[in-house]
Amino acid sequence: MRKATYELLGRDGKWQAQQREAYDRGNGAVILLYNKAESKVILTRQFRLPTYLNGNADGYMIEAYAGLLDKDNPEDCIRKETEEETGYKITEVQKVFEAYMSPGSVTQILYFFVAEYNKSQKVSDGGGLEEETEHIEVLELPFGQALDMIKTGEIKDAKTIMLLQYAQLNGLA
Repeated sequence: MRKATYELLGRDGKWQAQQREAYDRGNGAVILLYNKAESKVILTRQFRLPTYLNGNADGYMIEAYAGLLDKDNPEDCIRKETEEETGYKITEVQKVFEAYMSPGSVTQILYFFVAEYNKSQKVSDGGGLEEETEHIEVLELPFGQALDMIKTGEIKDAKTIMLLQYAQLNGLA
């Protein structure tokens, strides 16, 4: 958490001192793998404590996978995360946009990617890294089912909703 005091010019033309807090999480990257020929997407399911604390009964979320950049560039980060979490080794990724997810309180910007996949790119079972205590279930879903899961509330993750809608708008699956 960072607390900042700054001055902002008001509509009345006067400077006003303001104080706010911001959570500095670090920037990240997120990706949606899609198979256009089979009209499928790869998503993950894992426990997310903040959602549990905020009323998600079992704490599990279905989402597009993401990772913090740390010292990587966004493309390298998302290739690495994709292999660790899903078991698919991808080389070609397409950056589609970047967005602040909660600009009123969090400094993080996410870099959004899509990539086409096929079965030959599967190199492991995925599931995350044991040393990071990740327990990730890999889901290959029909694209239409994934879209329906937004309507039913089974998918509530903003980054996932954004990428699925991007895929629909751009005819990816």
